[in-house]
Amino acid sequence: MTPVQRLAGLAATVASRGLPPELRADAARRVLDALGNSLAATGERPARAVGELVAEWGGQGRATAIGTGTRLPEPSAALLNGTLAHSLDFDDTHLPSVLHPSASVVPAALAAAEAHGAGGARLLDAVGVGVEITVRLGMAGYDRELGNSVFFERGQHATAICGAVGAAASAAMLSGLDAAGIADAMGIAASMGSGILEANRTGGTVKRIHCGWAAHAAVTAAGLARTGITGPPTVLEGRFGMLQAFCGDRVDLDALTSDLGERWELPGIFFKPYPCNHFTHAGIDAALRLRSRGLDPADVDTIELGAPTPVLRTIGEPHEDKIRPRSGYHAAFSGPYTVAAALLGGGGLGVFHEDFTDEAAADPARLALAARVGCVPDARCDEIFPHQFPAVLRVRTRDGALLEERVDANRGGPGNPLSAEELATKFRLNAARRVPDARADQITDLVHGLADLADLGRLTSLLA
Repeated sequence: MTPVQRLAGLAATVASRGLPPELRADAARRVLDALGNSLAATGERPARAVGELVAEWGGQGRATAIGTGTRLPEPSAALLNGTLAHSLDFDDTHLPSVLHPSASVVPAALAAAEAHGAGGARLLDAVGVGVEITVRLGMAGYDRELGNSVFFERGQHATAICGAVGAAASAAMLSGLDAAGIADAMGIAASMGSGILEANRTGGTVKRIHCGWAAHAAVTAAGLARTGITGPPTVLEGRFGMLQAFCGDRVDLDALTSDLGERWELPGIFFKPYPCNHFTHAGIDAALRLRSRGLDPADVDTIELGAPTPVLRTIGEPHEDKIRPRSGYHAAFSGPYTVAAALLGGGGLGVFHEDFTDEAAADPARLALAARVGCVPDARCDEIFPHQFPAVLRVRTRDGALLEERVDANRGGPGNPLSAEELATKFRLNAARRVPDARADQITDLVHGLADLADLGRLTSLLA
């Protein structure tokens, strides 16, 4: 069997037998996190833009648009909801593949589940499998000798590229396709996944729709497979297959199928505590620790942010753009700005949405402090990356004292997990941007009980 056939075989088996309860519970946490991130993003311009576009397209509505409750064709709902899920850069992260699986998989699976009348248990099974396939594809592009993702090194967004294929497996499962049909859906989606990361460096809002497009591609691919379009059986490993096209010869094919169905990557995926690029998180944690030690930002002379060499291209370069971000969204990819925000204020879980408005990003006090931050490579961080996104912060005060905080393990992952209460707080704070607290509590209860929910209409009606 080829790799895509083996992955499709796992999907078909799970569709028939279901996931173990502990994996269904983890899939439910992924769904709740994605829904919270989506509700928080409904007022963002990219969401409004995509909403305007899909309204122009029209069509028979079979799936729910989060934030409005409008019924849309499932590819349109997946496009809009995937855009919401990734818009605030608050979605979960798998390491060391360095991709965000749930923001493509959950919107595609939810749209397909609604369109085909699936209940909560089938939704959770499809989400769990889709996330697993997405991160295994990402790991196939991880070069251990390089110590980084080949996708990332080439400026490609593995989140969207791999996410389209993993999410297609989810949508195909929920469409009732057998193993051959699921393989075809994945093979079709491999021709549709794409994403360029330059917006992380120099601006532009296109990255915010990458997961929406991946989810749209996934639902479309599953529909095409259902109506008779087929994909190549060697779509992943072939001479002109997906991995050769995106990663060349630096591919780990064993990562696709090693211990498939026995060892799951799903439980170890990181939840984000802060709504910004994951590479900035350890710097934020270090700054918050210095605040707790009594550091007064007014006493700061200079700050050195040490980080893994590969991440500096995202959070430290170009230097002038990073110390003066052009928008709140651009600020979420700036090491200097996020350190300044953590030292000067921060809300929610330490740094939150209010720190990434356009007004906050133009605040003179934050910009003045960000201008004092220099980003440098750090050897110890290089040794740890990309299994964690570590950082070290060294602050020289005006009286000549040197303060240092080093963070080797990010919050939100297996080595430093967010508690159940912290995850619940994240959802409540996200949802509060769109829905009242009582409704947020109802959504939480329904998602945690998805395995026993026969009709998703009770849940989707609360997402307006």
